[in-house]
Order: sequence, then C-alpha cells, then structure tokens
Amino acid sequence: MGRKIFLGARLRRLRSERGWTQVAMARALGLSPSYLNQLEKNQRPLTVPVLLRISRVLGVDVQQLSDDEQARLVAATQLALAEAPEPVSLPEVRELVERLPTVARAIVALGRQKQVQHQQLEALTLRLGDDRVSETGIAPFEKVRDFFYAHRNHFDALDRAAEHWAALAASTSDRVPWLVQQLQQLGVHVVLHTEDAQHKRRFDAASRTLWLSATLAPAQQAFQLATQWALLAFGNLIDEAIDDAALRADPAALRLARIGLANYFAGAWLLPYRAFLHEAHAQRHDIDVLAQRFGVGFETVCHRLSTLQRADSPGVPFFFIRVDRAGNISKRQSATHFHFSRTGGTCPLWCVYDAFERPGRIVRQLARMPDGRTYFWIARTVTRGPAGFGLPRQTFAVGLGCDWQHAAQLVYARDLNLQTPEVVVPIGMGCKVCERPACPQRAFPYVGKPLDIDENVSRFAPYGAKASAQPDASGHPSALRAEG
Repeated sequence: MGRKIFLGARLRRLRSERGWTQVAMARALGLSPSYLNQLEKNQRPLTVPVLLRISRVLGVDVQQLSDDEQARLVAATQLALAEAPEPVSLPEVRELVERLPTVARAIVALGRQKQVQHQQLEALTLRLGDDRVSETGIAPFEKVRDFFYAHRNHFDALDRAAEHWAALAASTSDRVPWLVQQLQQLGVHVVLHTEDAQHKRRFDAASRTLWLSATLAPAQQAFQLATQWALLAFGNLIDEAIDDAALRADPAALRLARIGLANYFAGAWLLPYRAFLHEAHAQRHDIDVLAQRFGVGFETVCHRLSTLQRADSPGVPFFFIRVDRAGNISKRQSATHFHFSRTGGTCPLWCVYDAFERPGRIVRQLARMPDGRTYFWIARTVTRGPAGFGLPRQTFAVGLGCDWQHAAQLVYARDLNLQTPEVVVPIGMGCKVCERPACPQRAFPYVGKPLDIDENVSRFAPYGAKASAQPDASGHPSALRAEG
C-alpha cells in the first residue's frame, strides 16, 4: 500500500453490476456522492479504510481491488501483447488495465488461446506425444501452477487441518513411526525398499501397500508418508479445495492438483503454521536455522515460507522458484504479485543462476523489474539423489524473493544498504517481453519492438561475420558473437 491506488474503472463496474446510481452507492458506503465521483474519475486515490469498506459492504475480495491484483493483470496483459504487430508500451498497458480491466482480461484470455495453438503446433512438429499436452493444449502442470497462483499459494482449510494434527503428534520425538501408525489405522502396510531408487513413494491400492524408499532421510520419509496420509485421510478437504472447473475437466491436471495439495498438507504438517511463523520471525527468516530447528531441508523451508498467507496472521509474501542449469523451472510459487514469465525464458541476470557458480552458498540480489518494482532475492543450490561415485545426482537452484520493503525482516539483508541505487540489478521477466534496450545479456530482441538494425545488428547475427550461438546461464542461446 506504499503507492497511491486509483481504481475508478473498477468502482464504476461494481456499481454498474448492481444497477446503482452514484448516490445509492455513496449512501451504501457512507461516502459523499462528490467524493465517490472523484474516486470513479481517478481524481482522488483510494484509501485503505475506504478499500476495506468496499470489501465489506459489496462483498468483494480485497485482493481483487488491491494494487497487487492490478500488477498481476498488467504483467499478464504485457505478456499477451508481447508479439503484437505494433509495440505497446508499459504505460499504455497500465492505462488499459486501469480504464478497461475487462478488455485487458479478454486480451489475456486471447493470448492464452494463442499460446495453446502454439504449443499444439510445437507438440505436433516435435512429435512429443499425447502425454505431453492435454486435450485443450495447455500442459496439465501449467493448469496446476495457475491454480496455485490464483490462490496465492495458500489453502486455509488444509493448512489448519495439518496444524491440528501436528499438535496431536507433538508429543512424539520421531515423526515417522507416528505417521506409519496413522496409515496402519487406515489399513495400509508400509514397506521400506532399496531396489527402486527412482520412486520415493509408490502406493498399491489393491493390496493397500505403501512402498517407501529406504534411501530417504527421515524428514523425507516423513514428508512422503504425510503425503500419502493426506491423500487417504483428507481426500475430502483436498477435493473441496479444487474449485477450478478447468482442473476438474482434465483428469491429468486433476491428478496433479491432488498430489500438489497433498504435498501442501505434508509441508504444513511438518512445519505447522503458527509455530513455524513464530520461529521464522524470531530467527529473521534464517533458512538454515529453521531447517535445523524443524529437521527438514533448505528447499522445504523455502517452499513453506511462500505459503504463509493466513488472513489473520500473514507472513512475508514470498516468491519461490526452483530451476536447473538449463533454465527449466520445475517449481514456482508466488504469494503475491510477482509474475513468472511463460515466454522467452527467464532473465540470465537473475541471481538464481549465479547460485550454480557458488554451490551450497547463499547469493543475494536486489533486483528491479522494468515496471520499477524492486525485489530482494536469495538463492542457493540444493543437491539430492543416490550417494556413490559416478552416480548421477540432481542439482537445482532454489530462489526465494520478496518485495524490497520486506527485506529488512530477513537476516540476509543485514549488511545491505537498501537505499543505495548502485546495488540494484536491472532484470526482466525474459528477453521477449523485456523492454530494456541496452541489456548486455540480451539473448534476442524484444518481440514487441522491431529490430533496430543500426543499434542491434552487431549483437544479433552480424552480417559477413562468423557467428556462434553459445547457451547462456539460463539455457537460452546467447546473442550471436562475431569471431572474425
């Protein structure tokens, strides 16, 4: 709420949907007609008390009126217009979202339809197979990501149920036997195995047998056991949480969503909300200390921190991401307005890629997006897999970010001068949608602007020179470089 909020178009739409005059709506909100008229014309900003009053009187979710929600729509509209025949500047997108939000949402929907067609063509061309793309063209895991994003990565009923059962298990010193006992009460027989290292957990519904890898650490075993327990004992809560019609219509997406929510329950059980939030504040979000305190890994703590958005006691709104060396995003969760790009990869200047150069060490970054918002990021590599010489292991970079205004609550910002502009790194959502013309790491031109031959040709396919494309840190071909 640091910036002024102008939501005139939304107020007019809310009034129009109810068939009210300005006088009638002003009376319902306890405002003067002239003041409401000024709000609708964006002549005065919307204050927090009035925003809360609108939410209460009109029954509108305050998030739908917030600056964060507008930022989400701006980012989504900008992505949808990235390949428009004529470039659309960020100020123009903002004005469109402010004055005509319904039109902006329609543009976003059309952009997603175009993306569906592109994915279908790509799937056909590369012969990826039917299991890679759903019947509607959107990959099931993308539907699930959108579902979690729409809920700010927080599911209150599941979270509170997990916290309740965590309190019942608090008296035991070893969580694994307690979970095994809960599964046994459901008629499930738990068997540890070492033969199949590829499957951490495999459940045979016919024999009611849960096969669990003996190579997992105790915390990992507890997580997998809690996930299976959630699927069997709390299936009704999981089904109630899935309120998205698109997910229910896609069996593959529905299956992934149920697993995702079961994982959510397991994380909330291992790290119960109030106890974890209290300790996070007490330790200034020191991830390694929290991991030791609760007996879990670095990635688990980061993921849980991105879910702490209970209405009556919210935590810092974090963004969580996990990428590999090639730039593939395997996990991404956002509790607020930060928008992960679907187009053109991610930004190679992002600190998540620096983490691979310093394995096991936390790297920090104060990064500014093209829209002027500044974020504080930390990242570190995590490695897992079977131990032994010559055996392949998985290595990812885990990133955790928040708006820079919350950075002072993190121990990692202790010695940083957050007011010094020199320490801020300009990044973007990806080269195709980034408007920065002078970025030294640009992989290819901004698709919303025709290529300026005089300005950029030396960095993109120089004529008469031998060129070689080398992948950058995010896995995309870098700008072609002259070698002669």
